[in-house]
Amino acid sequence: MEKQYCKVGTVTPITSSNDAIAFLEYQYQNFLEKATDATYIGTALGEFFERKARGFKKVLENLV
Repeated sequence: MEKQYCKVGTVTPITSSNDAIAFLEYQYQNFLEKATDATYIGTALGEFFERKARGFKKVLENLV
């Protein structure tokens, strides 16, 4: 049997800084919306989304 290489978990870096900022802003807004969704308010998943949004905000502040 021959070896097969799986691409699961591979990471493709974002080379353009404009693309990186746009992607991070999108991710920030996405997690912020999920955190404020009434379904997740007061749950561990809601807190997770808030932490992720804060992390993206911190990275964006460091880039800009």
